[in-house]
Amino acid sequence: VQLVESGGGLVQPGGSLRLSCAASGFLFDEYTIGWFRQAPGKEREGVSCISGSSDGSTFYKNSGDGRFTISSDNVKSTVYLHMNSLKPEDTADYYCAALIAGWYRPDCPELSEYEHWGQGTQVTVAS
Repeated sequence: VQLVESGGGLVQPGGSLRLSCAASGFLFDEYTIGWFRQAPGKEREGVSCISGSSDGSTFYKNSGDGRFTISSDNVKSTVYLHMNSLKPEDTADYYCAALIAGWYRPDCPELSEYEHWGQGTQVTVAS
């Protein structure tokens, strides 16, 4: 299993970015992908998650303030994190993680429940 994040970079406050998490090494029919971030000196925290099932249904949970949304392209085996109205406090390394199973609880899996992690992509929000 391999997860490769991309799309990070430097953006001004108020700007937008789209992060990608390209997955390989497993069938993209029953999966749960989560986005996490870790700012310098802080613990890694969950941002959003999405889960696909073999029956075609999708569960997702976006960030609480609505600025970030998650989506998936099952054909490309890629999950995206769309980040809008970025703030300096969003500066962090962003990671995607995978659980090779569907998810049927109302909240995203905890960090420890994910099985595979990407290397991360850095997002810096500054003027």
